[in-house]
Amino acid sequence: MAGRQAVKVYLDLLSQPCRALLIFLKHNKIPHTVELIALRKGQQKTPEFTKLNPMQKVPTKLDICGFKNCNYCYYDAILKYLATTYNVPDHWYPKLPEKRARVDEYTAWHHVNTRMHASTVFLQEVIFPMMGQPTNPAKFEKALADLNGTLDMLENMFLKRQPFLCADEISLADLLAVCELMQPLCSGRDILKDRPKLLSWRNRVQSALSDSFDEAHSVVYQIREKFTAKL
Repeated sequence: MAGRQAVKVYLDLLSQPCRALLIFLKHNKIPHTVELIALRKGQQKTPEFTKLNPMQKVPTKLDICGFKNCNYCYYDAILKYLATTYNVPDHWYPKLPEKRARVDEYTAWHHVNTRMHASTVFLQEVIFPMMGQPTNPAKFEKALADLNGTLDMLENMFLKRQPFLCADEISLADLLAVCELMQPLCSGRDILKDRPKLLSWRNRVQSALSDSFDEAHSVVYQIREKFTAKL
């Protein structure tokens, strides 16, 4: 990595994928700079940011990498790019096709399962009330039920025979999943508290990531304190 320009990333740390990206950069000591973008203030829609990313999404990454318009807005694309471009341990995104396929399998499934259902619970229980909009009880209960189904799949399929989602070591799959499953903690809701297998998995992931995990999730802990104090 010597001689390479630092990666510049635009992040909102209330965003689960943004936290995953920051953790990956810090844990693997990839030189980087961070510019914070407040989605709640609409900063991703400014003309300046739209020039960087016409899709107006975070995370966004800028990098001098030998070709123009090297911007990525899809979080797994950024993580996979970094894992294959920088000298990071192979377990994150293995080179062996069979092992890499396991990670790709999870990340494809993740978008419409772990991410979608955990995000809906968070939106209904935290974001909408913060914006003065009432929680929709029917949608909230459905999101909880859908999320429980996803947690069952994580336990019974992905963690059936191994300590991490795709192998015996942590991968991008675990990083993306744990950041999503931490999100409902903003309201004080620990969705894993009655699931020993997933709790043990989360502890293993947190241990593997060391300080970078809590540093990135400090915003979650702060919101939890404010939210539970109101209750």
